Amino acid sequence: MTREEKSQVIEDLTAQLANSSNIYLADISGLNAGTTSDLRRACFKANIKLAVVKNTLLEKAMEASDKDFGDLPSILKGNTSVMYAETGNAPAKVIKNFRKKSDKPLLKGAFIEEAIYIGDEQLDALVDIKSKEEVIGDIIGLLQSPAKSVISALQSSGGKLAGIIKTLSEKEG
Repeated sequence: MTREEKSQVIEDLTAQLANSSNIYLADISGLNAGTTSDLRRACFKANIKLAVVKNTLLEKAMEASDKDFGDLPSILKGNTSVMYAETGNAPAKVIKNFRKKSDKPLLKGAFIEEAIYIGDEQLDALVDIKSKEEVIGDIIGLLQSPAKSVISALQSSGGKLAGIIKTLSEKEG
């Protein structure tokens, strides 16, 4: 790879890092071609971009990026694949589901909305992260519940009130 090609790859990686708020680093070494293809398919279905990268080039892209990747560059050893996703927990779910059949991919680390996770033991915590849409849905559910109580109370009271008025009007007549 020439120096120009390397600098182009670093530029591309830096742009991808800048445009992604959810980045996972995984080790998929040891997977055969068929299994790797299955993993790529699972990532594609979950709207995750999977790319195998050279550690030194990724490290330089992290340094060039505006984001603070903390200790993530220190885990760039051996085989590294980058997973870019719009939803914070999607890659973790794909990895966990995929590991039901295989011992790989191993989670090396993740950068989720400015938070840094290092090590495969973080996988369960990452699976449990709620997406922005899930959190908004929870908040809306919480906000709707008191309103539903008020509405049902008004409806039942309104029925009682209408019954009382009807009874009073019938007495007068």
